[in-house]
Formats: sequence, C-alpha cells, structure tokens
Amino acid sequence: MNGDQKSDVYTQEKQDVVQHFSQIFSVLPEDEMGHPETGDAIARLREVLEYNAIEGKHHWGLTVLAAFWELVEPKKQDADSLQQALTVGWCVELLQAFFLVTDDVMDSSLTRGGQICWYQKPGMGLDAINDAILLEACIYHLLKLDCREQPYYLNLIELFLQSSYQTEIGQTLDLITAPQGNVDLGRFTEKRYKPIVKYKTAFCSFYLPVAAAMYMAGIDGEKEYANAKKILLEMEEFFQIQDDYLDLFGDPSVTGKVGTDIQDNKCSWLVVQSLQRSTPEQRQILKENYSQKEAEKVVRVKAL
Repeated sequence: MNGDQKSDVYTQEKQDVVQHFSQIFSVLPEDEMGHPETGDAIARLREVLEYNAIEGKHHWGLTVLAAFWELVEPKKQDADSLQQALTVGWCVELLQAFFLVTDDVMDSSLTRGGQICWYQKPGMGLDAINDAILLEACIYHLLKLDCREQPYYLNLIELFLQSSYQTEIGQTLDLITAPQGNVDLGRFTEKRYKPIVKYKTAFCSFYLPVAAAMYMAGIDGEKEYANAKKILLEMEEFFQIQDDYLDLFGDPSVTGKVGTDIQDNKCSWLVVQSLQRSTPEQRQILKENYSQKEAEKVVRVKAL
C-alpha cells in the first residue's frame, strides 16, 4: 500500500468514526424515554458530548479501529464486530474527554483543541466537573449496550477501570509534584518525570486502545499484553516529551492550545533537562521565575 492509499484508508476510517458518533449517541437517551423529567439533563449531555467529544482528531478512536483491522481475523470483521469496534473507539475518546475536561480545570487552561476550554465558557465554571463525570458514565452505558453479549465484555470493563485508576494515580503524582505557589526544583527529576508520564498518559492514551482491540481479537496470552505494554509505554514517553516541547514553543494556531506548563509549575521534560544542565546562576533564575504568571517571567524561563 503506497502513501496515497494509506491516506485514503485513514480518511475513510476517520469518516467512519465521526459518522458513528450520531448513531451510537442517539441511543444514549433511549433509556430515559419514559422519564421526561430528565429531558433537560439529556439535552445538557448532548451539548457536553458535541463540544468535548465530536471535535478533535479522534486519534484514540482511530487507534482502536486500526488495531481491530490488523488483529481480528478477516472472516470475523463483519458489520456487527465493526460497530462494536467503533463503539469501543468512542469509549476511549470519552475517557480522554473526561480526563481533559477535568485536567483543564485543575491546570486553569485557556484553550483546548482550538476552542476555549469547556469550563471557561460563560456561566460554566465548576459545573464542568459534573459534565466530565457524565462523559465517564457514558462509557459504561455504551459498552453495556453494544458489547454485553461478547466474550471480551468483562475484560473491557476491567481494562477501562484499570486505565482510569492508573491515570488518576499519574494525575495525583503530577499535582503533588507541582503544587501551585510552591516551587521546589528538587522535585523536578527524571525519576519523578517518568512515572508521571507512564501513569498519567501512557496507559490511557496508548495502551488502552490497542489492548481493547486485542481483547476484541480474542488474544488472551499474558506475554502478548506485556510485550504490547512495553512498546506502547516507550512510544508514549517520546510523545509526551514532544508534547512538553510544543507546550512551550509550539504555535497555538497549530497545536490548538495555549501552553501553560511554566505558569502551572509542571514537572515537564524541558525543566528537568534544564536543571540537569544549569549553572547555579541559571538555577536561581528558574527558582525566581518558574510557576509565575507574569509574561516577562515566562519569557525568562523559555530563554533558558
């Protein structure tokens, strides 16, 4: 398959994922049809989904679909199994949306995916936390609707729950390493950076979509999952290092977000590397300017 053919396949798969959105999310309110008193809540849910899930590149959902095509035997790739793969892909997207909405609140972020963060919308504020919980709740509702009768259903439930737990552990490491208003440069080490990356993003962003497709393909060997995890976690570390760089030096019109790692006192790859190479004078500059909101102080840190 040449480059143009691969591009065509990718474009078609992305269209499939996006088109499946309206199909699977049309069933979400069906259980509430006999309860008209929940109508306002269902309308809110639709708004939350459309703003935080439908927009974006859908890399995580596409990863599930691509792994499904590669791992599931061709004779088993029928319409029903494809529908289930698309649903699982959207469940991964929803889990990511849940974490991103809450992460934006915790980090006081301004933009996400080229638009203002959900909690930043007029009149929204901390109501966004409840909206994020709605996004997470949809995951298990959708898995039950489309995958309950499948032999891999329990494995998927456990995989999503475990990925959520691991991500929350990583988020906790991130928060306690970089408390607001308390700059402790001694915390910013590779020894701390690597587990933050591993737990906060690697399991959910890289391992989850591939492992989900492996379960759907009937793969049950522990060795296969261990090998996949080893490779995918290394891929995620590279991705996160790149993301840290783009947070500081990326063009917001391209990345879709305004970076705030410096202002948020984050243990990013760049500050870890800077501390390893800094002179005592440069370390003092970091101490005085890191985790500060003033533009001139951010510029000083970038200059290092």
